[in-house]
Amino acid sequence: MSDTLTSLTIDFLAWFEAGPRPYAEVMAAWRTSCPRLTVWEDAVEAGFVRRHWSPGAPPTVELTTEGSAFLAEHRASLYP
Repeated sequence: MSDTLTSLTIDFLAWFEAGPRPYAEVMAAWRTSCPRLTVWEDAVEAGFVRRHWSPGAPPTVELTTEGSAFLAEHRASLYP
C-alpha cells in the first residue's frame, strides 16, 4: 500500500471511530472517480470496515477489529 493510500485509509478508518455511519453518508463523503484512490473498496476488501443491514433500519458501515488494529498500528507511524 502506498503512503498516500495508507494515509487516506487511516483518515477513512478514523472517521468511523465515533461509531457506525449510515451507508449513504459513507458513499456521499468518500466517493471518488479516481481509480487510483480506492480507499473505500480497499478497506472493505481488507476487512477493515463492514456493511451492516438490519431489517427496518438504514444500512450502516462500521469499523472492524482488524480496522481498529490497522489504525492503531499505522496512525502512530504516520502521525507521530
